[in-house]
Amino acid sequence: MELLNIECLGKPLRLEGSLAGWQQLYWDNQLVSQKAAGTDNEGLKVHVFQLTQTGQIQPLEIRLEADVRWQPFMLDYRLLIDDNVSLEGRRTAKDMEHQAPPQQATASKPGTLGLLSLAFKLFKSAKVIKVVLAGASVAAYSWLFSFQFALALVFCLMFHEYGHIRAMKHFGMKTKGIYLIPFMGGLALTDDKINTRWQDVVISLMGPFFGLLLSLLALVTYHVTHNPFFAALAGFNALLNLFNLLPVLPLDGGHTIKSISFSQNRFIGLIVCCAGMVLGIYLSYRLGLTLLGFLLAIGGLEIIMEWKQRLNSHLIPLDRYGQVVATSWYLLTVVALVGVIWHLAGSGDTMLSLPLHILQS
Repeated sequence: MELLNIECLGKPLRLEGSLAGWQQLYWDNQLVSQKAAGTDNEGLKVHVFQLTQTGQIQPLEIRLEADVRWQPFMLDYRLLIDDNVSLEGRRTAKDMEHQAPPQQATASKPGTLGLLSLAFKLFKSAKVIKVVLAGASVAAYSWLFSFQFALALVFCLMFHEYGHIRAMKHFGMKTKGIYLIPFMGGLALTDDKINTRWQDVVISLMGPFFGLLLSLLALVTYHVTHNPFFAALAGFNALLNLFNLLPVLPLDGGHTIKSISFSQNRFIGLIVCCAGMVLGIYLSYRLGLTLLGFLLAIGGLEIIMEWKQRLNSHLIPLDRYGQVVATSWYLLTVVALVGVIWHLAGSGDTMLSLPLHILQS
């Protein structure tokens, strides 16, 4: 991950590192110093290199002192040029969450393949694709249920994904919009990468949290208007978001639990994620959920990649306070969604009791 990016003698000085303790220092995109990983992945590390500027006989000695602490994340740095302090400061997890992603170099004269690739990317990002997918989703759900219920379900999915979009924009990430996928739900896409586990938690939980707000709004509307449509909307939307909070990758609940557990210990993270996988396999077999089985295959790959990158992870872990807040937020959202379903089941209406019967099964 990029720990620091400052200016040194008119050129960018970039420090990269990982939880394993290795660090690499680049000046003007050239590697000038590096530190190997070790048992002590925190503390002060000093990078020293020399630069010779035009018109100077003696080279300048550049010294960067970087003192890193991971939980909570804090980087104290000091840049010295020939023993004179040029720059010093401190970076925290907040700075990491809102730092701009590194700029990618682009060719000035793209060839034919480059132009075709650009055209394909523009085609993928075109609004017409989103409209086609949304129409296909409405048609698919209308075939399963009814046209009115399909529109309501698509609205619930869009509102859920909008929660993810709002979280991404909060962290300054560029979003590519919402894509609905028939029979699978929706996706909120961005090209930017996250830098901290807290970002992963917030982006993951904001979808179900927005879903909870929608269910509560529909529930209040039902009690005001006594229209059973809003009651059904509140119940099935709550069930949809509750399913999404299962501690199974790649669902939002799985991402939340993964970030919390891997912040404690990578072995704990692996055990928790594998336990979620076992739970998902059991539910997929017991309830005959073919879609969940497909998602589990994706989640299995994600667990493998997370374990392979455990020593070179670019995500800053949650501190103890963040772990408590994330766990509390997750549990309260689950309890509130169950509460909506339980409340509607008490009305005595068979249709409104269906979400609770599905949970009890």
